[in-house]
This record gives sequence, C-alpha cells and structure tokens, in this order.
Amino acid sequence: MKKLILGCGYLGRRVAQAWLDGGDEVLALTRSAERAASLQAAGIRPIVGDVTSSLDLRDCDDLDTILFAVGFDRTAGKAIRDVYVDGLRRAIDQLPMLPRRFIYISSTGVFAQNDGKWVNEQSLCEPTREGGKACLAAEDLLRQHAMGSHAIILRLAGIYGPDRLPKLRDVIAGKPITASAHGYLNLIHIDDAVRVVLAAGAQLSPPELLLVSDGAPVLRGDFYRELARASNSPPPRFEEPLTDSSTAFRASTDKRIDSSRLRERLRFEYRYPSYVEGVASILARND
Repeated sequence: MKKLILGCGYLGRRVAQAWLDGGDEVLALTRSAERAASLQAAGIRPIVGDVTSSLDLRDCDDLDTILFAVGFDRTAGKAIRDVYVDGLRRAIDQLPMLPRRFIYISSTGVFAQNDGKWVNEQSLCEPTREGGKACLAAEDLLRQHAMGSHAIILRLAGIYGPDRLPKLRDVIAGKPITASAHGYLNLIHIDDAVRVVLAAGAQLSPPELLLVSDGAPVLRGDFYRELARASNSPPPRFEEPLTDSSTAFRASTDKRIDSSRLRERLRFEYRYPSYVEGVASILARND
C-alpha cells in the first residue's frame, strides 16, 4: 500500500521504516534537499516542500494512509499556528483525493487541568499555552473538513526514547533541575508510540480520537530520582523556575492521562508500561 508522511522526524521516520519493513511504499515530505537524499537512500520517496509555504502534493494519489506528524521548529521563524493549523489546511487542500485514513498527531497539551486529576477523551479542553491552542484548532479544522470522516486523532503525551531523555545530561552532571518536583509527567516511549500509530492505521475505523500515553503518570521528582539512580548519578536537586518563564508555564498544568480507551480499542500491550522499564532500556543501549 502507498503511504505518505508529513513530518518525518523522531516519530515519523520510525513509522516510515516500520511501513517499509511491512512492504508498503512510503512517501515523505521534507523541507531539506539534504534530508531528501537521506530519505531516498533509506527507500523513502521524498517530496521537497514546506506546509507553511511551497507545497505540491498533486502526485500523491491513491494513498491508503497519511500520517501528519509535523513538529514545530522554533528556528524556522514561523508562528506555531502557521505550522499546525494553516500548514494542516494547506496540506489537506493540496491532496488530489482522500486517503482511507488520515492520522493526525496532536498533543495532550490541549488539556490545561492543574489539579492532578485524571483526564480522558471526554475531558474538557481549554488549553492556555499556544501549542495546545494550535493543536486544538487543528483538530477542529480537521473535523470540519471532508478529511474529518477519515481522521484518526492521536493526542500524544511526552515522547521519550533514545537520544531523548529529558535533562539526562543535567542529572549526570549534578546540575539543578529547573522545574518543580511536584506535578505529573505523562509519557510514552517512542517504540510504543510507533506501535500505536501502526495499530491505529491498521485497526481503527475513523473518525476516532485516542489519548496516547503509557497510563503510568509519574511525579517529576520521582522521574528524575529514578533517572539519577539508573544512570549512577547524584540525587537530583530542584530549583523552582521563574514564575513568568516558559518552564513555569509548562509546569502549571498537572493532570494524569487515562489511556484505558487506547488499550481497549487497540488491545494494546506496552513494551514499556512505565518510565522505569523505558529508562532502563535506553540507558542499557548507551552502555
């Protein structure tokens, strides 16, 4: 089958490889000619373009599945809404035909709950950060478009994995963690995130909405203490961020993601059911 990835980064590249391994033809959008050469060498057909400006998807016909996993590059000089909302609109309007499934990677940042309560697919979304607002606006755009009847929206918690363990270098160096030790982190290992995307594309009948996390929220202090223990580093020290900083703003949300619908709908079993197993696996690879 023929599949298209818009946003072939940390998540998208791994999904692309899994689809290739399964015998699918994979196309991927990239802004960089150098990146295009790398994709082509891996067996992926590159399309050079940018969802915020020049984009030509007229040759992307007869697609079975599209994955929209475009991330926000702060160095590109674009507003986050230009990427997430207007970029999505430009992409779906360019497509010559509707695919069987359109998988949109959203974020649990659409929730702004700050009382530690559990949230699920029915919980109120009133995001306060610009990223969450843009993700929710993109979801609404998708639902109102003809693509909406083909859409699977996956709201991902924080992805971690190889080369992406938050503040690992600071922990190893014994530097203070500029964050509150309180409040919950909601996480999903990259390997399980890829498996969710694959399962959603193969099993779900759109439209559908799922929250994607390991279902084992952890207090920040506990996470960094385990990171220190597993890396044989000094116990972490914490310092409260400035009240008007982006770090403090991120930490102001405090919720626990309920992933029970994900497990039920996909009959999903995690390879890494909590951060403990995930961190151990990542650090073992680094030894």
